[in-house]
Parts: sequence; C-alpha cells; structure tokens
Amino acid sequence: MKLSLSVRIAEAACKTRLNIPFPQVAEIAAAAGYSALCMRASVAGVQSSQAELEEIRGIVDQAGLVVSMVTADLNIPQNNDQAPQALRHIEPSLHVAEVLGSQLVRVCLKTMDDIPYAQQACDLAAERGIQLVHQFHPACLFEELDKSIAVLKQIDRPNFGLIYEPASLLMCGQDYGKNAIREILPWLRNAYVQNLVVTDEGPDHLETWCLGDRPFRLLPYWDESGQGIDFTEVFSGLKAVDYQGFMTVHQAEGIVTADDAYAYVTRCRNWIDSFSS
Repeated sequence: MKLSLSVRIAEAACKTRLNIPFPQVAEIAAAAGYSALCMRASVAGVQSSQAELEEIRGIVDQAGLVVSMVTADLNIPQNNDQAPQALRHIEPSLHVAEVLGSQLVRVCLKTMDDIPYAQQACDLAAERGIQLVHQFHPACLFEELDKSIAVLKQIDRPNFGLIYEPASLLMCGQDYGKNAIREILPWLRNAYVQNLVVTDEGPDHLETWCLGDRPFRLLPYWDESGQGIDFTEVFSGLKAVDYQGFMTVHQAEGIVTADDAYAYVTRCRNWIDSFSS
C-alpha cells in the first residue's frame, strides 16, 4: 500500500479552508514519509482558477508527492443535497484532477435518479483516463454493503469504484472486515481510515438512513480500548486481497500548528507501519 495524507487533518470545521497554509502541509507530509496527498476543495477545487490549480500542483511536485485523489466540489464532503450535482457537470472536476495529476475523483450519489448521471460522468472521465469513486458514507446510496454493491452493478462502468472506509460501515451497522473487503474487491480503488466508537454519550452525531441518528466519539487510531475499529482485521483483510492502492489518513483533527501536524502525521505513519511488521 502507498501512504497518503488527507488535507482534512488540518481543515477548519467549515471544511472550506485549512488552518495551516497548504505549502506547510505538503512539506510536513513529505518529511513524515508520505508519498501522496488526498486533495479536497478546501485547497483546490472547481472554484479555483487555472493559476491557482497550477500553483498547487507546483507545491505538490516540489515536495516530491503526488495527489492520490481529488474531492473537487465543496458540497461533496458536506454530503448535502447539492453534492450529486457535480455528476451533472463533471468536466470541471475532471479538469482539477488532470491539472493536479490524479486519476481518482470522488463523487456523491443520493438517489437512484443520480445513476444515469454517474454513468454519463464515467463515460466522460474514461476519455481522460480518470476513475470516479464513491466513499462508503452515511445518508447516501453507499451506506450499506449489499445496497452499495447493487448500485455499483447498476452503474456498470469499469471506471466507477469504491473508497473503502470502515468507520462509515461501522456507523451504519455493516460488516467492514475481511469478508466485506473480498465482496467489494472488484470495485476497490482507494482506502480511508478513521477511528470512532458509536456511543450514546456522543458528543458527535451523524444521521444515517438505515439506523437513524448515530451518536459517536472519534478515537485515536492507536486507541487500545477495543471500542473502535478492529484495524488488525482491516489491514489483514487488505493484505489478503493484495491491495496495492493508497491508504489515506483521513480523520478530521482540526490541527492548527505545523508542529502539531508533524507530530500527528508522524505518529499515524508509525502506527500504519506497525501493521506491516
């Protein structure tokens, strides 16, 4: 697996900007041993000018990194009702990916009516050698494992795939272990990791369509309480299918200083490395 760092670790709560200047985030990722950055519209997206996109690409190249994936529309991480609109006008997102040198573009589907637009968007993306990918996520068509696979089969495009994200599957009461990984293998294109425990004590909440409101609490990746994600199962499952794609540290941390960011991403890298030893 190739190690990627999401700019989300330094995003403000609004998800529209970073707390730390992007050049510092890129330098930190490179210094801590990552090979890629997962880009979000808080840094560069469809709202960015050509000059801004080229400047971001130059910073990535200067750091010796690549862009593992782009989430080019601010609505998609918000998971709001406007998120699927990017499928209807996919060219700007594809352009962002091309300039930044990424072959993966994250999208969002909310209703079955979005499927024809996903198919059309895939056909346009295929002309540029780009794949569209959807994260397992509450309150969309990709909440539940079996229903997600049914949607994938209906879309029926070789360049439409999945971002494996075990915390979202856990949130929605789904299996996320080895058997689940084997089931999604034909569509597996990317992997995110977060850690959380579903608990009545909260303090955070997410609305799911399948289980209603789900109170949860984020946990450090390296938490040893046994309450969160079984990462031994996650990494052994990915190893069992010989997954060779990106593994992205994706947890929202709201980090505001470069020193804290470097300490955090270094500890995350060491934690992931521990599963390959």
